[in-house]
Amino acid sequence: MPKSTTKTNKSLLALALMAAIGAMPSATFAHSTSQLATAAASSAANATAPNATATDATAQTPSAQANALFEELFMESVMASPIAQTMMGIKGADYGKWDEMSEAADERELNRSKAQLARVKELDASKLDPQTALSLKLLVQKLENDIADYRWRLHNYPVNQMYGVHSTTASVLINQHLIANVDDAKAYISRLNGVPKRFAELKDALELRAANGIIAPKFVFPHVINDSRNIIKGAPFEDGPDSTLWADFKKKVDTLSIEASEKTALLDEAKAALINSVKPAYDELISYVETLEKRADSRDGVWKLPDGNDFYNNALKRTTTTSMDAIAIHELGLKEVERIHGEMRAIMKQVGFKGSLNDFFLFMRNDSQFYYPDTEEGKAAYINDAKALIDNMSSRLDEVFAIKPKAGLIVKPVEPFREKSAGKAFYSQPAPDGSRPGTYYANLYSMKAMPKYQMEALAYHEGLPGHHMQIAIAQELEGIPKFRRFGNYTAYSEGWGLYTEFFPKEMGLYQDPYSDFGRLAMELWRACRLVVDTGIHAKKWTREQGIAYYVENTPNAESDAVKMVERHIVMPSQATAYKVGMNAILDMRAYAQKSLGDKFDIRQFHTLLLKNGPLPLDVLESQIQQWVADTKAGKTSADKAARL
Repeated sequence: MPKSTTKTNKSLLALALMAAIGAMPSATFAHSTSQLATAAASSAANATAPNATATDATAQTPSAQANALFEELFMESVMASPIAQTMMGIKGADYGKWDEMSEAADERELNRSKAQLARVKELDASKLDPQTALSLKLLVQKLENDIADYRWRLHNYPVNQMYGVHSTTASVLINQHLIANVDDAKAYISRLNGVPKRFAELKDALELRAANGIIAPKFVFPHVINDSRNIIKGAPFEDGPDSTLWADFKKKVDTLSIEASEKTALLDEAKAALINSVKPAYDELISYVETLEKRADSRDGVWKLPDGNDFYNNALKRTTTTSMDAIAIHELGLKEVERIHGEMRAIMKQVGFKGSLNDFFLFMRNDSQFYYPDTEEGKAAYINDAKALIDNMSSRLDEVFAIKPKAGLIVKPVEPFREKSAGKAFYSQPAPDGSRPGTYYANLYSMKAMPKYQMEALAYHEGLPGHHMQIAIAQELEGIPKFRRFGNYTAYSEGWGLYTEFFPKEMGLYQDPYSDFGRLAMELWRACRLVVDTGIHAKKWTREQGIAYYVENTPNAESDAVKMVERHIVMPSQATAYKVGMNAILDMRAYAQKSLGDKFDIRQFHTLLLKNGPLPLDVLESQIQQWVADTKAGKTSADKAARL
């Protein structure tokens, strides 16, 4: 997730969190995802950090001083990003502003990281309690990575089908900008009037990248143009139903307890901003993107970029938090695909299907019994059934968890303006102050891409016990600084998401063999990602080769394959996190079970995975090893807590 182009790392972070933790989601390149998440974290100004309000005497302890510094640096980063502030529910002087996208902004961020690193390196780790020492280690690593990755600040595509500035500008307003009073409404209008400047900076960022040989592949541009046109479709831009932004503003203002004349004045101001600022800005952006498209080619991998191979290896390292290179990841993918195919053949026999595995894939892909009708009624039924799955899981969480989130979770379809190009499903985190619940978004643009047999695993991954459990709990943790509570390590978060598709089977769920097949199909999809991501970016596969691999090796619709390959292309390495992370968590669990025998408690294991916030996989592994050692030694929970 770059910078100088159109997003500062803070802005990207906000985008990544919005799009989905996976999809991504919401980021561009994997190495930027953790930066984005940290930025958003920084914006939680209203959350109280450990030791930040300690007594004068306590504040003199080295650990208290360190935590106070962590919070100070955290807020320093947050307050540099209006979008991150909004994502975290902070309303202040920046509520009506956008993040600056420029080389100058990137350089300021670099200098800020260098200054922060110098300050934290003055701390003496030997004088800190274990939890604070871990925080110091993680913050030093993050800042060092941010500084090293400044080299790659241009290696991203600021407009793309996953989280481009053209679409996230609208989605921030619709999904994140809350209107509780007249000032909030005026801030919304201010952001509408700020779109021309924002898009001018975006154009400069795109030109800078183009001058450095960095232009998105040709397939990206029709998506960007179509999504942009959708945003300025309808009233007040033209005759017809209300546009997405106009409908959103009207709905929010309508809830205010103010005089009708005040509402009318606000609506008039917003309409003028939409017509005189937003519409011309999008028209100019569309025109520019159409000219940029003529300079693009169909080379898909980042190997085409300056020092592209080095960039990709760095992205893999940041994404997986391992030392695995592209070849090792590719081979792991091939091995996992073969294993999962074997388990699918067993289910094929269980349901009495006659034919090859590929015949079974065609049956699952095309038989109407596995799909909801592509109607409003069918889409409503999907959302209702997804809610039912999550409600059932919620009622059973105590079986496998001793820790649960306070924040609520809702299920929504992806908005029409971006559903054609958005990912299959994604999660948006709740506001720390409780003003906004977590949201599981299901993309119902094509019901053929959302089979019934996959909806159970999908609901577990994006909702409960997946991303909502992990992200909401992290945000709500006490005794841990905000940069950790709101940070992100893609292999950890997406590894958790995929792991939570798996263990419900151990709870007796997936009773329908077709749903169990769907679970395997979801895991297979992530195994194929290892093959295709490395194929495109390290082995120079084409977009068409990647699509063909998915179609030949999975039961998913071809439309799924197209979207996934296009995601690989604009978010290199990000999709490798899921299977690498899941395998690491399963390996850790197997180690703990073997070592502890009857003493192994799945609820304690899950608590350990969640109670320290996001961690690199190597650090998480050391936590599990320590837990195993403490448990074998018969140490109490209090003893263990003191060590963590």
